[in-house]
Amino acid sequence: MTLGLTGGMGCGKSTALRFFAELGWRTLDSDAIVRDEVLRDPEVSAAIGARFPDVIDAAGAVRRDVLAMRVFAEDGGADLDWLEALVLPRVLARWRTALATEPAARWVVEAPLLFEKKLEKGFDFTVCVAASSPSQLARLTGRGLSPTLAGQRISRQLPLAKKTELADFVLSNDGTPEALRRQVALLAAQLNSARH
Repeated sequence: MTLGLTGGMGCGKSTALRFFAELGWRTLDSDAIVRDEVLRDPEVSAAIGARFPDVIDAAGAVRRDVLAMRVFAEDGGADLDWLEALVLPRVLARWRTALATEPAARWVVEAPLLFEKKLEKGFDFTVCVAASSPSQLARLTGRGLSPTLAGQRISRQLPLAKKTELADFVLSNDGTPEALRRQVALLAAQLNSARH
């Protein structure tokens, strides 16, 4: 069984993913794949450097914070579209490779752009982690993003209300981490019983 896990920025996708892992599910974190693998690919960093020379540091590595400011601040979204077109196929290839290693396992794939990129057909079920706008903003600014930049990033995604409408299951994350953990455990138990 493979779940696609999505939600708005600052809603708690990574926390939910960790709770699934604690319950024995295999997990794939797309943000980590981008950060630790895709952006370190010399072909990718060369392409990014050709378009945005100022985001490459002296060692030839992509400065992710500068890149994010560049693509999210730009009106029209052409730079963000370009970056997603460069990165997404490489992320999908890594998903396929990982999933093929244990096709019978229970997998959760954290996919921020699950519905935006029409990826839901690749999963047995989709799960959306939702939170109120004040909770989202508080979490993002707590990570060091300015309210302006946080708002820009949120505005580039499909509205959260639409994601919750499209998802098979919704986890509400306006409470404590423990409350989210309980919801994940209940959903996992429900899905496990459905398999048998």
